[in-house]
Amino acid sequence: MAGLPTSSFKANTGSAAAEDPKLGLTKQIRSHEVAIAELNSLSPSRAVYQKNGNLFFRTTIQKATASEQSNKFCIESVIY
Repeated sequence: MAGLPTSSFKANTGSAAAEDPKLGLTKQIRSHEVAIAELNSLSPSRAVYQKNGNLFFRTTIQKATASEQSNKFCIESVIY
């Protein structure tokens, strides 16, 4: 590995999100959209677990979806 330039190791480190905060926020919004879509695909009688800090709490799909939509809205208000 001594003959390789160091720039080849920096190509895919994910530093683009660190350089562009808008890109990082866009990725967070996309993550919330995926979570909402996954929650909508579950049966209504199914219980889900929502992370709050380091703990997981059992909740309904409706409450978890509302929380994800709220978090997504907060991030969107920052970016736009």
